[in-house]
Amino acid sequence: MNTPVSATPQALNLAREVISIEAAAVQALADRIDDNFLLALNIILSCKGRVIVSGMGKSGHIARKIAATMASTGTPAYFVHPGEASHGDLGMITTDDVFIALSYSGESDELMTIVPIIKRQGAKLISLTGNPVSSLARSADAHLNGSVAKEACPMGLAPTTSTTAALVLGDALAMALLDAKGFGKEDFARSHPGGSLGRRLLTHVRDIMHAGNKVPAVSEKAMLADAVLEITRKGLGITAIVDEQQHLLGVYTDGDLRRNFEKHVNFNTTPISAVMSRNPRSITADALAVEAVRLMEENNISQLVVVDENRKLVGALNMLDLLRAKVI
Repeated sequence: MNTPVSATPQALNLAREVISIEAAAVQALADRIDDNFLLALNIILSCKGRVIVSGMGKSGHIARKIAATMASTGTPAYFVHPGEASHGDLGMITTDDVFIALSYSGESDELMTIVPIIKRQGAKLISLTGNPVSSLARSADAHLNGSVAKEACPMGLAPTTSTTAALVLGDALAMALLDAKGFGKEDFARSHPGGSLGRRLLTHVRDIMHAGNKVPAVSEKAMLADAVLEITRKGLGITAIVDEQQHLLGVYTDGDLRRNFEKHVNFNTTPISAVMSRNPRSITADALAVEAVRLMEENNISQLVVVDENRKLVGALNMLDLLRAKVI
């Protein structure tokens, strides 16, 4: 029968020590960002093909993450398992590609088996190791030094600090590439259309506004009762008031309705022009939906009318529309 195991306060000390060891190793990397890093960066920037990242074991997991980060930030990249590469996947690699190999020892058999073939094909090789004089480092066109003073593992066995250092170097390389390429928020959004940032940066007002017959509007000559009916029919909590050419003159909201009701305003005899809000906040159809959110929040309103460059009414939306579109 197994004896139950429980954590002791010593576990907290060990956890803090692990974090301190890895943090110190990461900080030490900053002093090693030199011409070799710049060389690796320029090799990738001049690449006409794709970046292939590879590694065995824990280094392989880090390689996958580096490839994913590059791919999502403007540098086409993918992961290739070195074991699979020697059994056919090398066919994915062309002369125009750059191969980034991760191995802390720099002597991984699986990587060293395929390195001569990669070099013979003419693809550029970047190595990321903890040993600058290793076989892999010496074979590379550029080498990134990810050496660490010690692993955070109490037994010094499990790759911990070394994999953290490799991950940080990969992130540094990906972010330097992002900056050099001028990769911006809209580019990021296009590669993440299903994410919240993609929705925020790619969704425009025209994509979610109500248009055509769904836009609540009454004439400036209408009575207050007509405006109330229009708000009820269209269900947006607002109606626009327009002239004969559909130019926006004002708005009337369900909030205005409640206030007029409390004042016992006669809905049948009061012209809408007497109680509407003039010069209302509005937005254009080409504006980003997040701009509509900002306008609503800053002005403490829940609806917006949409106008063109001539202030003609073209649409309307409310906070619920923005919620449905997952912009907020």
